[in-house]
Amino acid sequence: MTSTFEYDESTKPTYPLFENLNSTYKPRVSYHYNAGVSKYHYGVKHPMKPFRLMLTDHLVSSYGLHKIMDLYETREATKEEMESFHTKDYIEFLSKISPENSGRLSRATLEKFNVGDDCPIFHGLFKYASMYAGATLDASRKLNNQQSDIAINWSGGLHHAKKASPSGFCYVNDIVLAALDLLRYHPRLLYIDIDLHHGDGVQEAFYTTDRVYTASFHKYCGEYFFPGTGDVDEDGIDKGKHYALNVPLNDGIDDDSFICLFKAIIDPLINSYKPTVIILQCGADSLGHDRLGAFNLNIKAHGECAKFVKSFGLPLLVLGGGGYTPKNVSRLWTYETGIMNDVLLNEEIPHNIPFRDEFAPDLSLYPVLDDLYENKNSKRYLEDLRIRSLENIRYMQGAPSVRMDAEIIPTRDIRGLTEEEEEAIKEWNEEDERYKLLNDDVSRVGEFY
Repeated sequence: MTSTFEYDESTKPTYPLFENLNSTYKPRVSYHYNAGVSKYHYGVKHPMKPFRLMLTDHLVSSYGLHKIMDLYETREATKEEMESFHTKDYIEFLSKISPENSGRLSRATLEKFNVGDDCPIFHGLFKYASMYAGATLDASRKLNNQQSDIAINWSGGLHHAKKASPSGFCYVNDIVLAALDLLRYHPRLLYIDIDLHHGDGVQEAFYTTDRVYTASFHKYCGEYFFPGTGDVDEDGIDKGKHYALNVPLNDGIDDDSFICLFKAIIDPLINSYKPTVIILQCGADSLGHDRLGAFNLNIKAHGECAKFVKSFGLPLLVLGGGGYTPKNVSRLWTYETGIMNDVLLNEEIPHNIPFRDEFAPDLSLYPVLDDLYENKNSKRYLEDLRIRSLENIRYMQGAPSVRMDAEIIPTRDIRGLTEEEEEAIKEWNEEDERYKLLNDDVSRVGEFY
């Protein structure tokens, strides 16, 4: 055990750090971490700050939560494990790229692998990605082996990474890796994403299969907000048709609106799809006061969604994700660690936590975060989203009967055009050619009509 979870009994406050909410049953919860992940650095001006994980670990241990969970300090994922989803040449690129040698690579190579401002090349990049991916895989294995009912890895949840490139601060898609591992034992997996940003990388990976249902609640402004995907009409293709659900929200959504919409959709979804395991991505950038966000969610509202998913009693993998105001990220994930353990944490942040000043000036675990943005989600708009989501769930017609040996990750590029789209473009081009010829020689009208 590393110093991350050392706890000095002499500094323990006399008041209770948490209150047990359920004395009759306690789920087996495992906490998966690698203290080294928080030591990496995307760059001074980059919004992603891995030290938020160090703050989270310290806050979790200062509340004494380490005493009621199984703790696992995890290993790094291997190249072979990462290549269960990612291409071999991309993983090889990640393993060799460094700030020192990147200048010798061609512009075409750098563009091919999408490295740059959002996904910078920094020291230890491959080790960093291997660490957080390894922690998520360790958590999925504990679920598969029935050693845990709930497995938590706050360093994971990097949902934007694609098969052959990084995206949106994410290099290896640990969620997809874990899903593939869980699908070796589970016929149907539900992925729920409450990050501010659309879970595009996970949706894309499983867009053609009915063995994974992806549901994402996120901000959506088309091409004007990253990643530019996640509208309501994105609902899967081929066997995956109606197995993707997107809930695009506008700025300023508040606690009551978000919770009501979330429960109204997730309850019938779980009861209809009947997943045997759930992955919950708890991105903290959907909180109010986030550096990149524009929602008005408080910590307890975000946590209420996590609590609702937990209430179904299914094996649950809980992951982190976005979150760019570190002190609030650590508050949220500590609170949700408590939720997974059926405990309510004391409002005052413990005095014995290192870096307590990081939480100043408000030393509460539950600061007010709902006072920045106008709610641009009208009741009519939210009701329309609810209705359209329920229609999508009804199209599914209940839990699919799946083949455990069926292809999960598509072999073709689903980002390419469908046959129908290619035919439509061909027809448009032919129509354009007709008009061009008509303009050149009006006398030839009869040849075309």
